[in-house]
Amino acid sequence: MDLVNHLEGRLLFAVPKKGRLLQAALNLLEGADIQFRRENRLDIALVKNLPIALVFLPAADIPTFVGEGRVDLGITGYDQVQEHDAGVRAVASARRQSGEWKHGEKAKPQGCDTVMELGFGACKLQVQVPVKGEYATGKDLIGKNIGTSFVHLAQEYFARLELEQEGLVDADASQLADRKLKTKIIELSGSVEAACALGVADGIVDLVESGETMKAAGLMAIDTVVDSSAILIKSKAPSNPEMVELIAARIGGVITAQKYVLCQYNVERTRLADATKITPGKRAPTVTSLEDEGWVAVSAMVEKKRIATVMDDLTTVGATDIIVLDIHNTRGSRA
Repeated sequence: MDLVNHLEGRLLFAVPKKGRLLQAALNLLEGADIQFRRENRLDIALVKNLPIALVFLPAADIPTFVGEGRVDLGITGYDQVQEHDAGVRAVASARRQSGEWKHGEKAKPQGCDTVMELGFGACKLQVQVPVKGEYATGKDLIGKNIGTSFVHLAQEYFARLELEQEGLVDADASQLADRKLKTKIIELSGSVEAACALGVADGIVDLVESGETMKAAGLMAIDTVVDSSAILIKSKAPSNPEMVELIAARIGGVITAQKYVLCQYNVERTRLADATKITPGKRAPTVTSLEDEGWVAVSAMVEKKRIATVMDDLTTVGATDIIVLDIHNTRGSRA
């Protein structure tokens, strides 16, 4: 089947094609009942039950496709969005300095909007140096060689440090982009953590999840450039805004369901106020009178991570018949 000819009228949704975000993204789509089958070696999959096509792209490319309006929605890391935005600023700076940017010229609306955080893929983009080295702060690396795949964020980070060293604090984005660096940024596409050991760089700027890879390479973090996790982003001019809202509502429901459980219990009406302080719910608990006079049944959403303590506290105030139910999906509530 020629998939390209079947894309017309479909909202395009970019998903990481591999890497640390892929499986969690697929689980999220499954929970949102976005049904598709991805054929072997194909990076486009038509959704069966909605007018959507999934486009599998490198996570680093997704902000570009969404930002330029080629794709309507995307799942990627916040770090990748920040790197893309820093790259846009760098290009604009280069155009200004070359005179290519004409006075009064209006740029096409570009960039993407964050719809929501997705609750997975947490990591940090950090400045790292050899444990047994001489560098203790980011400023110690000014004028040195820095290896990274996040070239634009690294450039802005060291531009800020260099300007601060010269007495200019709180530099704006254009000043950072226009700065001619003393520090040399070396672009690396993989195995960045090996750059110091191989003598390519004095320090690196790279993602850290557990920190195990960093420690194994004999490195330590001395500063954080960006705290990151997976986010849902959308184009500033999506082809089908209503469908974007529908998908966002479905995904938001899945995320809420992952965070909460439904706690139900019975309690004497005289102790209801104490019990509902423990289980206020997301908006308010549901309270129903029981045939046993003076008793009520209460139902409320509770954060999963708190449920054991909540059950202990409910028991203390006299609640009985406490049960906890998993929530598979929800709608109409904010995560």
